[in-house]
Amino acid sequence: MIYFSRSFNFHSLIAGLRKHCKDNAGNAALEFALAFGMFGTPMLLGSSELALLIYDSIEVSNSAHAGAMYGMMSSTFAADTAGIQKAAQAEAADFGTSVTVTPTSYYACSNAVDGTQYATEAAASAVCPANASNHYLQFVKVVASMNITPPVQCPGLPKTWVVNGTSVMEVQE
Repeated sequence: MIYFSRSFNFHSLIAGLRKHCKDNAGNAALEFALAFGMFGTPMLLGSSELALLIYDSIEVSNSAHAGAMYGMMSSTFAADTAGIQKAAQAEAADFGTSVTVTPTSYYACSNAVDGTQYATEAAASAVCPANASNHYLQFVKVVASMNITPPVQCPGLPKTWVVNGTSVMEVQE
């Protein structure tokens, strides 16, 4: 601890600092250290939070894809919602059952796959004639979602993120 006596002259201290500051050799390093402390650390924390969010988003998307892969094997598997959910949650082993998996199965005409979706095979067969150019197809759609709370809370960013993954595949007969 430094104690100042009454005879300490601040003017001589400032004059000495000015004399040493005329040489700019260490100023850049000092400025860099101050700037990095003020801006670099928050940027590093924000980047790490973003990287974790991207990783978790990929994990949830892969989970949806695994569920759709399970359901696309046959009509029986497409109707097995518990099996689709189990396959999707097994793919996201880091998260397990905290991943919400919503599988649906629907039908569409082959010449308008992005068109009208039919809930039942009977509804699709009534609209889509059974010929080579147009027939009905069955699809399985799996939506996986999860709430993510990052380990590092940065001011200005949400405390919880919701990530979603969707996969649609044609059911093989």
